[in-house]
Amino acid sequence: MDLGLNGKMAIVCASSKGLGFGCARALAREGMQLFINGRDSDQLDFAADEIRRDTGARIVTIPGDISQPSTRESIVESCPNPDVLINNSGGPPAGDFREWDRADWIKALDNNMLAPIDMIKAVVDGMIERRFGRIVNITSGAVKAPIDVLGLSNGARAGLTGFVAGLARDIACHNVTINNLLPGAFETDRMTGVARAMALKNNLDPEEELERRKMLIPAQRWGDPDEFGHACAFLCSTGAGYITGQNVLIDGGAYPGTL
Repeated sequence: MDLGLNGKMAIVCASSKGLGFGCARALAREGMQLFINGRDSDQLDFAADEIRRDTGARIVTIPGDISQPSTRESIVESCPNPDVLINNSGGPPAGDFREWDRADWIKALDNNMLAPIDMIKAVVDGMIERRFGRIVNITSGAVKAPIDVLGLSNGARAGLTGFVAGLARDIACHNVTINNLLPGAFETDRMTGVARAMALKNNLDPEEELERRKMLIPAQRWGDPDEFGHACAFLCSTGAGYITGQNVLIDGGAYPGTL
C-alpha cells in the first residue's frame, strides 16, 4: 500500500528508541526524510545509523531534551516546514500523588502537554498554508483507562488530549489532521521499568509480575514498537485525511470497554 509519503519530511521527537524509534523507522520505510531527536546523542546516532542501514533514508539528528525550549527551537530551525510531526516524550515517574509537589506537576506538564503543544504551534500554520499536514501525538493508554500510580502522566496527557480535541476540528478543513496514539503495554524500557518498580514496591518478583501482566493481555504478548510504527505511518498517510481528533488505542485488546 502506497501511503503517499515518499519525499516528504517528518519530525519525530524522542525517537532514539522505543515507540518513537518504531515510528521513525516506519516513516523512513515510506521514503520520508527524517529529523529525529533524543536526549542521549550517542543513542540518537546509533538509532539514525540503524534506520539508514534499513531504509537508506536521509536523517538529520537533533540531540536534546524535548521539554526544553532550546531543543524545540533547534528542531524547528532544522526542519521549519515538516509535512509530519510526531510528538513524543518520556513519561513522568510512577508514584503516589501525596509525594508530588508543584515542581513535579510542572515538569510533567512541560514534558507531556506543553512541549507537544509548542511543537504544534511552531509548524501547524505552515501545514495549513501548504494544505497538507499530519500530526500524531504519542500519549498513553492511561488516557482511556487511568492507572493510579501514573497520576502525573494521567493528568498531563489528558490535558493534551483535551486541547487536541478542539484544535483538530478547527483545522481539518485545511487537510491537516491531529490524532493521538495511545499505547498499551509495548516492549520498551519505559514499560518494563515502571512494571518492575511497581512489583518491587509491592514485594513481588519483577520477572514473575511481568509474565503475569503479559498473560492478562488478550493477545498474550507485549506489543512490538514496529507495530506501533505501522499504525503511526498510516495515520500520517495521504489516505488518512478523514481521520482527525481521534484517540487510537493500541493495546492488544487489554481495554475491556466497548467505546
